[in-house]
Amino acid sequence: MVEMITDMINASIEAKKSLLRMEECIAEIGCAVCECFRRGNKVMICGNGGSAADAMHLEGEFVCRFTRSRSALPAIALGSSLPLASAIGNDLGFDELYARQVEALGKTGDVLIAISTSGNSVNVIKAVKVANESGILTIGLLGKDGGVLADMTNILLTVPSDVTARIQECHILICHILCEIVETALFSDEQ
Repeated sequence: MVEMITDMINASIEAKKSLLRMEECIAEIGCAVCECFRRGNKVMICGNGGSAADAMHLEGEFVCRFTRSRSALPAIALGSSLPLASAIGNDLGFDELYARQVEALGKTGDVLIAISTSGNSVNVIKAVKVANESGILTIGLLGKDGGVLADMTNILLTVPSDVTARIQECHILICHILCEIVETALFSDEQ
């Protein structure tokens, strides 16, 4: 068992080391999110399963705080309202879950962060399509080869792994880095 644990920790470290080759892309994403907030726009985040949990985690860090006491930032984890998700799923189908919310809530100047370990989640693809058509900047946090979303998002970061757990571990690290970038850029004067 100890060997298995060691192997998993080492695999996670190796996956995260791959992000050292993506620093400029992470910085580009950070700048885009900062500019969105500076304009008074919002960040929408979506994903399925563990990626939905990451979306809610990032929403919480933006709205509440990461490491600094500061003003709230407008962010929404799409799909986090169970009554709304069940209504859309029942009436329009699960594939429309995020697209419908982007249509209702999104406006030009907003940002949509699409999180997908495969890049092939139909409901996330549809949300990105609606966002692109609406003048909303799309950011893909993806894995594997990026899937369909690799060709659809304005800014793309693909974790080079085929293991869902390793991809998700990198995605949450990227989310925390984004939070630090945003708080440093926008709130360095606040305590």
